[in-house]
Amino acid sequence: MLLSDSGIKDSRSDFLDKGYSLPEYDRDAVREATKASPEWIHFGAGNIFRAYQGNLMQRLLNAGDIKTGLIVCEGYDYEIIEKMYRPHDNLSILATLKADGTADKVVVGSIVKSLVLDRECSADFSRLIDIFTSDSLKMASFTITEKGYVVYDGDGRPLPSTEADIKAGPDKTLSYIGRIASLLYARYRSGAKPIAMVSMDNCSHNGDKLKEAILCFAKGWKESDADDGGFLSYCTDGNKVSFPWSMIDKITPRPDAKIEAMLAADGIEGLEPVITSKSTYVAPFVNAEETEYLVIEDDFPNGRIPLDKVGVIYTDRETVDKVEKMKVCTCLNPLHTALAIFGCLLGFTTIHDEMEDEDLRTLVYKLGHEEGMKTVVDPGVLSPEEFLDNVLIKRLPNPFMPDTPQRIACDTSQKLPIRFGETIKAYRARTELSADKLRLIPLVLAGYLRYLKGIDDKGNAFELSPDPMLDKLVGLSAREVLGHEEIFGTDLFTDGLGERILALYEQLDAGRGAVRETLHKMVNM
Repeated sequence: MLLSDSGIKDSRSDFLDKGYSLPEYDRDAVREATKASPEWIHFGAGNIFRAYQGNLMQRLLNAGDIKTGLIVCEGYDYEIIEKMYRPHDNLSILATLKADGTADKVVVGSIVKSLVLDRECSADFSRLIDIFTSDSLKMASFTITEKGYVVYDGDGRPLPSTEADIKAGPDKTLSYIGRIASLLYARYRSGAKPIAMVSMDNCSHNGDKLKEAILCFAKGWKESDADDGGFLSYCTDGNKVSFPWSMIDKITPRPDAKIEAMLAADGIEGLEPVITSKSTYVAPFVNAEETEYLVIEDDFPNGRIPLDKVGVIYTDRETVDKVEKMKVCTCLNPLHTALAIFGCLLGFTTIHDEMEDEDLRTLVYKLGHEEGMKTVVDPGVLSPEEFLDNVLIKRLPNPFMPDTPQRIACDTSQKLPIRFGETIKAYRARTELSADKLRLIPLVLAGYLRYLKGIDDKGNAFELSPDPMLDKLVGLSAREVLGHEEIFGTDLFTDGLGERILALYEQLDAGRGAVRETLHKMVNM
């Protein structure tokens, strides 16, 4: 059984006998329809795209609610396309892992074209221009991580790569967002056709981040006379180009060896993962949790993909903001970060094992219900209490989800301002609340200071997860780290909170076993 067009045709009965759901549509017809009238292109060919957006489109195609498929473009690690997508005819297997130990197995075929965002690959870049100048294109979406939208340095100046692209002009850009801007520029030149540019990355007000990045180039080209200002007007005209906000939530860990073994036992060949030269770990399959949420601001100048038919919530910007804050500031992301920090310090390698630990389980239960929930505004489309209970009772403890604290600990410095800083600011701003009452958020921030030492609770060194601020932070004193307001989203020393965090850090750093002892004491107060 091979994962390819010919493989699923030749072994169709074998796939079905083994419990796989196969595409219920003619891929060749979908491929031709997409080539003629593309409607949706996505940038970022990683696991969450294959597990979520790819499967949403699969369900629409199966139901006959859409005739075109997905186009994916990778702009960072081209080997994902060259070594994984194309050898399998852009097919992949989605293994949805349920808490009862069963797995739904789906061969996802909705991705019918894969491209690289590389000017040196003239065929692919020419095809991208064709797609972006097509009247039918409704949406370009993105999962390129929050770092992907960075075009300015810490002082607000354009990065050297950004400056170079501004000077070079729209037809010679080389940076990631510069190339995206040049594709949008091609759409502008072909008649200022409408489009929605939709960030689906897991970061606050993601549409604004994408818009700010694009406008950096539009303004720069106007100032350098590479454009007369028409492109800037186009990008700022909401009837032409929109940048909707969205909230996405689906845990998609790295492809797991146990899932590979399960699929191999079914008789599927060629499942070996690839580690690219950029250290990306990809396989012909993805494993993901069952729970998923995608809430998108309903702002689509050229019409929208009917994703509401498969569970996506289209709503207004204010509601997206409330849902995003509910998830990112209270009901999931802070809990994940707390487990990541203390999981690394206490030697855990899976999130679900952490949820078997009474101290850690109590930490996240109280962090969510007692400290975070007091600041939540009910968005109306999702219940905060039900969302949080689902996280604590079903999602995090799922023993079949191979997620790790080490993965979640990546880029922690970028996550803290939203995941904890916003709650601290809410406690300070509201008369019925007081930051003096916070006990567990200071503990987590103290845990982060202790984590930065790279020494676990037994005195053994461990590898810190990748983070763009590590070089600046490692080696600083705890007080110096806390002084980085941009990391924590607020000045921690305005009301004594910083001093309490430092005191907790001293307790966590008092010797072997001090992390466990302090954690146990604090969660049981």
